[in-house]
Amino acid sequence: MIKIIDGKKIAEEIKRELEKDILALAKKGVIPSLAVILVGEDNASLVYVKNKERVAKEIGINYRIIKLGDKISQEELEKVIEKLNQDKNIHGFLVQLPLPAHLDSQNILSKIDPAKDVDCFHPENVGRIFAGNPRFLPCTPAGIIELLKRNKIEIVGKKVVIIGRSNIVGKPLALMLLAENATVTICHSKTKDLKAETLQADILVSAVGKAGLIIADMVKKGATVIDVGMNRDNKNKLTGDVDFEEVSKIAGAITPVPGGVGPMTVVMLMRNVMIAVNN
Repeated sequence: MIKIIDGKKIAEEIKRELEKDILALAKKGVIPSLAVILVGEDNASLVYVKNKERVAKEIGINYRIIKLGDKISQEELEKVIEKLNQDKNIHGFLVQLPLPAHLDSQNILSKIDPAKDVDCFHPENVGRIFAGNPRFLPCTPAGIIELLKRNKIEIVGKKVVIIGRSNIVGKPLALMLLAENATVTICHSKTKDLKAETLQADILVSAVGKAGLIIADMVKKGATVIDVGMNRDNKNKLTGDVDFEEVSKIAGAITPVPGGVGPMTVVMLMRNVMIAVNN
């Protein structure tokens, strides 16, 4: 019997846990605060920012959106970041990506105080994951590992295949799974025989953004399939990288899209805000 991994349900459980911690802090006169810098009017970014606002307000985190025009200069944006670095009332903040093309994203992210970098993109925080001493964990990879653990899916000693090598999901997830004692393979656009690799996976993670990439004959019977893809089909319906209908006949457990990894990403951000409060 296929197990559908319910990200919405687990995200709700974590929200309730965070609420208790936030209430305990409130009794000490501390209200966790999160700020988000939004540059321009990218539609997807607006949706993500609103989702973060909704969850923050639900659990009692102060939330501030700083909206900036898409013509802002690198220097001006860096000044906004420095103000937030110095603001003792803001525990954590992030710059919503993507940024307009004229801005140097890597340089911008490196200007964030590492102790307030709740998206975990600052080079120092990335390096700490590599060294096995993380301050924060990147939100989507952390959400994936939480889904596995709360569904009692064994990680130790398992063969994990990750498709996608982005700095946001693929690379940090590989490091985090290594820390959990999995055996990890990363596949990408230059991988010679993708099917041969995926058929070895006890846990298969697809984080590419290509609808229909993973079909049933690429999945080992009983494997756990984690779909991080976010795509729109020809009817504008949200879909992942995995052919859910066919792969669910083969897999032992699978995440749906929507309702799988997505809700976890936002609650892991809120967990990072709580870590920042205690830094």
